[in-house]
Amino acid sequence: IVTVYDRSDLIKRSIATVRGTLVEQFLVVALICIVFLFHLRSAFVAIIALPLGILAAFIVMRFQGITANIVSLGGIAIAIGEMVDAAVVMVENAHRRLEQWQDAHPGETLDGEARWKVIADAAVEVGPALFSSLLIVTISFVPVFALEAQEGRLFSPLAFTKSYAMAAAAGISVTLVPVLMGYFIRGRIPSEQRNPINRFLVAAYRPLLDVVLRFPWTTILIAVALAIATLVPASRLGREFMPPLDEGDLLYMPTALPGLSAGKAGELLQQTDRMIKSVPEVEHVFGKAGRAETATDPAPLEMFETVIQFKPQEQWRPGMTGPKLIEELDRVVQVPGLANVWVPPIRNRIDMLATGIKSPVGIKVAGPSLVEIDRTAARIERVVRQVPGVSSAIAERLTGGRYIDVEIDRGAAARYGLSVEDLLGVVAAAIGGDNIGETVEGLQRFPINVRYPRELRDSVDQLKALPIVTGRGAQIRLGDVARVTVADGPPMIRSENARPSGWVYVDIRGRDLSSAVGAMQEAVAREVTLPPGYSIAWSGQFEYLERATARLKLVVPAMLLIIYVMLYLTFRRTDEALLVMATLPFSVIGGVWLLWWLDHNVSVASAVGFIGLAGVVAEFGIVMLVYLKQAWDERLARGEVSEAALVDAIRDGAALRVRPKAMTVATTVIG
Repeated sequence: IVTVYDRSDLIKRSIATVRGTLVEQFLVVALICIVFLFHLRSAFVAIIALPLGILAAFIVMRFQGITANIVSLGGIAIAIGEMVDAAVVMVENAHRRLEQWQDAHPGETLDGEARWKVIADAAVEVGPALFSSLLIVTISFVPVFALEAQEGRLFSPLAFTKSYAMAAAAGISVTLVPVLMGYFIRGRIPSEQRNPINRFLVAAYRPLLDVVLRFPWTTILIAVALAIATLVPASRLGREFMPPLDEGDLLYMPTALPGLSAGKAGELLQQTDRMIKSVPEVEHVFGKAGRAETATDPAPLEMFETVIQFKPQEQWRPGMTGPKLIEELDRVVQVPGLANVWVPPIRNRIDMLATGIKSPVGIKVAGPSLVEIDRTAARIERVVRQVPGVSSAIAERLTGGRYIDVEIDRGAAARYGLSVEDLLGVVAAAIGGDNIGETVEGLQRFPINVRYPRELRDSVDQLKALPIVTGRGAQIRLGDVARVTVADGPPMIRSENARPSGWVYVDIRGRDLSSAVGAMQEAVAREVTLPPGYSIAWSGQFEYLERATARLKLVVPAMLLIIYVMLYLTFRRTDEALLVMATLPFSVIGGVWLLWWLDHNVSVASAVGFIGLAGVVAEFGIVMLVYLKQAWDERLARGEVSEAALVDAIRDGAALRVRPKAMTVATTVIG
């Protein structure tokens, strides 16, 4: 037995990568806490939310039936950096409070009830806002739950696990963490100013802060200009449904013209297999023509499926990559009458199960007449083939199928005492075969089918000479009572929404999906005139992209409204809630420029990333605003009410509290 395709290696490698990433993130977050706090027990309190939050997520996953796969584990990996944010800020605030008490009571020891009061005051000071910030991060993934069909099934495990982990971390941060702070944050608490990293951050940040506070309107204008300038790369970004996944294997699925015999199909299959195997990076090739012995695979004989297994990448030629390998295969495999389509196996199976389209883009022509559908599909094929970025296009031929018609001469049959049913029964049994019994082998049963040998039924003349015995014992030929001819007809009839349809398969390479489909739609609208009663539908991955885009346009604004409401409930002020919301548009600037610089397309995956970014930005805004308000409240308590006092409060709240903000940013970005 030779294994021709095995997904287990891909699954094992993917899960191993995610598990290794989880461990690395855990260690990095712990290291960040230790480096910034210079207190091992405090770092332990900060990172305790990680194992407990992940354990809670796994428990809920177990009861919900979510498996540990690369998507569900990826949700936990995304959440790790954000899970400790509230605990980090709370522990850091406790350090600050303890330092202030020591400065106010030199030579005294803080212990007993007084110590617990300081810890409680520190937790109450930032706890409600931090709890709200983590809830906002959790709620920011609500649009992912609203995704439908394939994209919903793909990303919902990620959204579930991230939400479970974040919700558990939020609860732990305001319940368990304050208690642990009282027990573990003891002994000698290092001063914030004695930490060289903190001193460096304050020294680097304060001059920049002084500049922006000196020129506030200039700073705002620069930020607005950057946001407007971001529209340039944003307008040049392509769109696709999902970024390509390197599955390690490849599927070659060309489509031949109809009327192909079984012998010719086998010959072409062997020919293409030899061409593919000539590429040095190819390890193994296995091809199949037609359908398998199952009712769930309605593939015609003209559809080839060739599974290509590659050698390990370390054995590839220097400089060879996946896209270059596909381009070389496309150059090597050039057979007249075959339109090449190269697709990842898993991606292809998902697309075919959902829409029946095996290529990235499918064009479905529907109407009442198969002849007109075939003519229109052929015109569309010629037009879209000229569009830049289209590597191949082929329309399914609805004519060209060859059928043997047996038309009974009722008068001649009646003279011999034969009915139409008798004659058609003989034809069916002789050509298609008839089950006359079954054989039992152990627990298995196999039918016994009898029919004429191939040499007696592979031509019209042989069928005309098919012997038939009449009821009176006379022996005649089938040609005496029927006309046997070869007729043209559709090789296969497709229908959607109770209408006959014909499909055009389009493969795209070197161009994003959305712009390529847009160019094809313009070309088809300009050069192809549809007869009355006929319609065109664009399917494949483009159909998924349009559906997901329409869904997100409805759900994302609702998510932003929910975030605003939660911000208002946190601060009880409209202006402060709007201040945090105003930072959201500026947060996407870096992401858009990075996508453009890396030459990536906007996809549902990147949209999910930007959705998660909204919650993180709101969290950072809440943390910053909490410290600014603390600094201002301290000055109000001293009776300092002036513009200079406000600027001084902003400077202290932003610069002197750079350590907790740097820790939250570092754990989120690096983690």
